[in-house]
Amino acid sequence: DPAHPVSRGAAGAVGKGRPFRSRRGGGPTRRGHGGRGRCAAGRREGDRSGAGGGRWILRAIHRGGPGGGAGLEGASSGRWAAKRVSPVGSSVKKRRKKDKRSLPDEDVADIQHTEEFLIKPESRVAQLDTSQWPLLLKNFDKLNVLTTHYTPLPSGANPLKREISDYVRSGFINLDKPSNPSSHEVVAWIRRILRVEKTGHSGTLDPKVTGCLIVCIERATRLVKSQQSAGKEYVGIVRLHNAIESEAQLARAIETLTGALFQRPPLIAAVKRQLRVRTIYESKLVEYDPERRLGIFWVSCEAGTYIRTLCVHLGLLLGVGGQMQELRRVRSGILGEMDNMVTMHDVLDAQWQYDNNKDDSYLRRVILPLEKLLTSHKRLVMKDSAVNAICYGAKIMLPGVLRYEDGIELNQEIVVITTKGEAICLAIALMTTAVISTCDHGVVAKIKRVIMERDTYPRKWGLGPKASQKKMMIQKGLLDKHGKPNECTPDSWKKEYVDYRESSKKEAAKAPQAVSEVERAPKRKRESESENEAASPPPSPATPPPEELSKKEKKKKKKEKKAKEASESGEEQIEVISETSTKKKKKKKKQKEVEESSE
Repeated sequence: DPAHPVSRGAAGAVGKGRPFRSRRGGGPTRRGHGGRGRCAAGRREGDRSGAGGGRWILRAIHRGGPGGGAGLEGASSGRWAAKRVSPVGSSVKKRRKKDKRSLPDEDVADIQHTEEFLIKPESRVAQLDTSQWPLLLKNFDKLNVLTTHYTPLPSGANPLKREISDYVRSGFINLDKPSNPSSHEVVAWIRRILRVEKTGHSGTLDPKVTGCLIVCIERATRLVKSQQSAGKEYVGIVRLHNAIESEAQLARAIETLTGALFQRPPLIAAVKRQLRVRTIYESKLVEYDPERRLGIFWVSCEAGTYIRTLCVHLGLLLGVGGQMQELRRVRSGILGEMDNMVTMHDVLDAQWQYDNNKDDSYLRRVILPLEKLLTSHKRLVMKDSAVNAICYGAKIMLPGVLRYEDGIELNQEIVVITTKGEAICLAIALMTTAVISTCDHGVVAKIKRVIMERDTYPRKWGLGPKASQKKMMIQKGLLDKHGKPNECTPDSWKKEYVDYRESSKKEAAKAPQAVSEVERAPKRKRESESENEAASPPPSPATPPPEELSKKEKKKKKKEKKAKEASESGEEQIEVISETSTKKKKKKKKQKEVEESSE
């Protein structure tokens, strides 16, 4: 009834087209009465769809009267309030989520009772994929296995995970050398920027030449010689003095200049201008400009080749004359322009970042570990217990080898590495791959150059029963400090212990004597034969022949002759020196007199 106060209030609040807003900021609605009004326990409900998701309930809150009133009369003195009720479906979803999150104990017990939890046997052996492993550990799983039994030691570190100080001291830079400064100047600048003691480079470039210059730092300088002798690649520009018939003529001339060539260093070279032979492996013409008579060519050659001389020879071969206009080295050894080449500015910025921001990531990108230079060598993996012994010069024996690579040939240069991928030394192989696989003892390789610092790994020699007993006897005074017998040494030790150092010294002393006897024997025969042929009368015993004089007497005579000659020449020199000294004194006196007169 619109005349009723409650109905009128409800209609005024909701039904007269006025906007109704919820307490939570829902949108306004102009629906009028939200459904059919009904009176039950002083409550009036109506659906409102303007507040999004759920339904809105209008409740009449009774201020007076017990039980909240009964009907419209009870609600007339109350007030109206809106309340949001969540939809029925959302509560059901929440219950389902709770059921999914936590399984009851009975269900878990059933699963454990019905299922079988075990590792089933397989014939297939799982293998590591080491094709993406860094540096010397790449394709580690493809190496031949001699044994897998060894004790890992915590010493050492992966080359990429070294501390920054060790990382810098055992690294190198693939530098893009700028034009104008010499190679030695550039290397000195890098030494000053990085504040290191020692640097070296992989081969001198002329001041005007740019391109790849490998700069080794401190410990990596031990690899400089091997890098200097590695092959090089260049891209150059040759200027011809006169025009030629066609581009094909120049291409043929460049291709003919391959193989072993005679070269004499150019006039500006800082070496002795001596004729030498250098090998050109491959060369080709890239481009030719007939208007300016400039040709771009690419050369792969032996270390020490002079491209300037090659351009002169090219001009002579064409009959028009030529000279080198510009040159750039694009590869040195195994590193080229695309292998992390950096500039001097990069080196300077990297050191600045580390000094000011303590950020070594830039420095680690500019400097590469020395193991990168050895990735083309065949590998030999040693046990951790044998590493320090090799650093002290021990022989590389077969019991210390874990893995070895295919294709190792006799007298080939190989690299010996640890299980963490660190380079221990460069060595010359004394066994092939086939021999290593069939033997169980012997010397595998001869050390050429040790790379790793001593005591990076702990000492593991001298720990056997005999060596331990020897140390105890030295401490007690039964042996001297060098481990040799003295007055207190028991007889049992002298009989049992064999000192291999003394036996090797005795063998070495015997060897030259045997050789000298073998050499003397045929000489005596020849002397006797010559005497018989000549049939000369035998000399008197008072004056023995010169052939029978001992070597010592001959040496004495030579010394006496030299002394006499020196004494005679010395007297002459003294006379000459005295004359020259008097002349100099006279000149000095004259100069002094002239100076005094001028003053």
